[in-house]
Amino acid sequence: MKYTFDFGWLLDYYPQIVKGIGVTLELIAIGGILGIALGIFCAWVRALGPKWLRPPVATYVELIRNTPFLIQLFFIFFGLPSLGLQLSELSAANIAMVVNLGAYSCEIIRAGIQATPKGQFEAGASLAMTRFETFRHVVLVPSLQRIWPALSSQVVIVMLGSSVVSQIAAEDLTFAANFIQSRTFRAFEAYMVSTVIYLVLAILLRQVLVIGGNFIFPRRSVR
Repeated sequence: MKYTFDFGWLLDYYPQIVKGIGVTLELIAIGGILGIALGIFCAWVRALGPKWLRPPVATYVELIRNTPFLIQLFFIFFGLPSLGLQLSELSAANIAMVVNLGAYSCEIIRAGIQATPKGQFEAGASLAMTRFETFRHVVLVPSLQRIWPALSSQVVIVMLGSSVVSQIAAEDLTFAANFIQSRTFRAFEAYMVSTVIYLVLAILLRQVLVIGGNFIFPRRSVR
């Protein structure tokens, strides 16, 4: 069978593509920043925090890391309204991204904390710092420096995984591709374009994270 490629629809549907890219970027910006912040807090609790807080945080981490992201998304969007918490598609997608990345980044950051030499903790204690102050001023930055490449890769993975938010009608890039193919019946071309855009976004995001890492940790380049 001879197949003729046709990308003429790009001119008609580029607003949907641009909107989808914008929503995807919003998801990764909010999910990345808040997810890493949540991961730092959870890593501190699991490694150095109060013992009474460790079990619930450990339960959260294991629950998220051992269940599909799509199920988590459905639970937030379809399940929470039964408890009286109604969320928009984009709000549910943002919360799901933060919760998911927070759990995965927690374990990555905790590995960096556990690799910290004991002498640094002892140095903090000798300066009369609390455990939290030692973590904040002595341990956190070197720990992040150690695991930054792994953390960057996880952020990229979560960005690519955000494509499933189209299942709750959040108008991301995959939603735009689905919409276009349903109107043009050019599924191959629609998904080819979205694949290329995701590839470019992933490469650019990785480079942004590398540059950000080199800015945050200037004494050692991050690759």
